Amino acid sequence: MCYDETMRILYVEDEKFLAEAVIHLLKKEKIMVDWAADGEEGLSLALKPNYDCIVLDIMLPKMSGLDILKIVRARGIKTPIIMLSALNEVEDKIRGLEDGADDYLAKPFKTAELIARINALTRRPPLVEQKKIIYGDLTFDPANRTLNSVSLTDKEAEIFLMLVKSPDAAVTKSQILAHVWGAESEFEENYVEVYMSYLRKKMKGLKSKVSIKTIRNLGYKLDVQKASK
Repeated sequence: MCYDETMRILYVEDEKFLAEAVIHLLKKEKIMVDWAADGEEGLSLALKPNYDCIVLDIMLPKMSGLDILKIVRARGIKTPIIMLSALNEVEDKIRGLEDGADDYLAKPFKTAELIARINALTRRPPLVEQKKIIYGDLTFDPANRTLNSVSLTDKEAEIFLMLVKSPDAAVTKSQILAHVWGAESEFEENYVEVYMSYLRKKMKGLKSKVSIKTIRNLGYKLDVQKASK
């Protein structure tokens, strides 16, 4: 049967019956799926620029999903990645997000929820700002998603752009979630905290005098350390 596909994803999952059931439902939604049953095959496919999204189980034979994730991000591939795992602890979620995942879905899950999250990640518009922005001792390049030549992930770049375009006002978690993940997304506010942690680490690594300040009950804003007299 031929489908008029509008989206193509990579699904890396070693549980055959689960994979077949999920793929069947994804195809009903006009989502084309390439399936890999182990980590080595998954990595080989993930390194190809063929996909709108990658759905990646953590526990895989031959190579773990987290190892695949690290290699893909190290190669500069920014395809949205959703991690799957039977583990549902906050620490596991944070570990995946810290390694560059865009979302985390605990097993067992409803395929409708997976489809909703795929749609939320793939329909997010790209950055439209193109000119470099200078703030304090930082130069942000939206086109290349760099901060003083240090690469940012898509989400880090979008969040930093929100902050730097409103340096005198606090940006709330809900505003960041709506802008970066989509107004109708099911993502949690602790995702924002994780990405703020990423940005702070990169800014600290640059030895920047600019920091991200948490404003209690309001949100976040940029702050420039004043020179001591």
